[in-house]
Amino acid sequence: MPRLERKITIVNKLGLHARAATKLAVLASEFEAEISLFQGDKQASAASVLGLLMLESAMGKEITIVAQGKDAQAALDAICSLINSKFDEAS
Repeated sequence: MPRLERKITIVNKLGLHARAATKLAVLASEFEAEISLFQGDKQASAASVLGLLMLESAMGKEITIVAQGKDAQAALDAICSLINSKFDEAS
């Protein structure tokens, strides 16, 4: 089972706030892969809105995304794309 890892920087102004965390969790739940986010010594499941909020990821923070499972590459690409598009927010 492939285990993929990628570092990415949060680029939207509000960081990983409630709406962004919800979007990420909904996206993550579309994949079979198990996806986790790491920031410093904190870890959260990408499918857990509360867990994502507990990371307190602000603009400019670097997070590591780890995906493991059948569609890990697709999951990683989709989540990085969402983060790079600033969660489709205006700013």
